[in-house]
Amino acid sequence: MKLKERLYHVVFGTDTPAGRSFDVVLLWMIVISVLAVMLESVSHLREEYQFTFFVVEWVLTVLFTIEFFLRIWISPRPLKYLFSFWGVIDLLSILPTYMSLFFMGYHYLLIVRIFRLLRIFRILKLVRFNHEAQMLLTALRSSTYKITIFFFSVMAIVTFLGTIMYVVEGDEAGFTSIPRSIYWAIVTVTTVGYGDLVPATVIGKMISSLAMIIGYAIIAVPTGIVTVEMNRSVRGKKKQKQCTTCEQPCEPSAFYCSNCGTKLDA
Repeated sequence: MKLKERLYHVVFGTDTPAGRSFDVVLLWMIVISVLAVMLESVSHLREEYQFTFFVVEWVLTVLFTIEFFLRIWISPRPLKYLFSFWGVIDLLSILPTYMSLFFMGYHYLLIVRIFRLLRIFRILKLVRFNHEAQMLLTALRSSTYKITIFFFSVMAIVTFLGTIMYVVEGDEAGFTSIPRSIYWAIVTVTTVGYGDLVPATVIGKMISSLAMIIGYAIIAVPTGIVTVEMNRSVRGKKKQKQCTTCEQPCEPSAFYCSNCGTKLDA
């Protein structure tokens, strides 16, 4: 077996002891890196262990950089890996350190490395979690158009309410511009209520009350949309056969599992 093939099974695979060990070591490095970034944000720890944090950050970044280019080199389709979810996350996890050479404070964005911990589901072969995550992603994709329409509808409502409040309240109550008034409408409709902008007139308070009622009415809409799509996904999954060995869903007409080859129940 060629060197690239052996490295591919170690780096991308989890079905060998070497591949599993590689991923476990990688996960621990990610955990150490994330903890170091979090602890460095504590002022007294940063002052006392600044050099230690600096060394840890750069050593791990260099190792992650080597790993990133190694994945590109051994991948059969490098561009597919680069533009995949994992490829983008791997790239974003090393860029902040190099950006910190030119822009102070950007190294804290290394916290994006925490998303690399999602590989633990693949490493531990938690197939059930993979299935549930896939169902959620399917429901979100199916809800995209509905949620987009809902989002633009809400934007239209808050723009209208903000403009009305700008006209009604004016500069004296702090509504100095339409964008600032739209900010108030977003805060009110989402029921956050910072209280930094408060209407003073009776009409303004009536509009505020209406905005709050609208907020309670629409806040559950996205949840309902996604829930409906998840129910549809679950119903579709129940129609499929499921392998008792690897728990992978199979086609209703299949006699053997397409993943592990186990004979399926009738």
